Amino acid sequence: MNTDKIYAEQLANEYAPKNHSKVIALRKLDARAKLPATVFTYSLGICAALITGVGMCLSMRIIGSGSTPMFVLGVLVGIAGLAGMGLNYPLYKHLLAKGKQKYAFEIMELAKEISEA
Repeated sequence: MNTDKIYAEQLANEYAPKNHSKVIALRKLDARAKLPATVFTYSLGICAALITGVGMCLSMRIIGSGSTPMFVLGVLVGIAGLAGMGLNYPLYKHLLAKGKQKYAFEIMELAKEISEA
């Protein structure tokens, strides 16, 4: 086996002009439809988890003065974080449906072209 030849072919393929496939374009459109919902969901989930953690730390008197008002504040902050976690999935479904609706026509047309070819 000639490793130099394999390396040369691999390098030539890397620099060769790329053919833009309709399947690749379809995958990109699908990713473009789903990406905003995914990014928003991860961001909201992380923020809600951090808020819940701060509320837990306040209520367990790890941070803050340890007084009763700080305990109550910690419980309220924790509940707000849990509410954010609870709203995360319905918001994701809504944003995903909106993104799919936005790109549905283009994806359907491209899928029809691919299936007919």
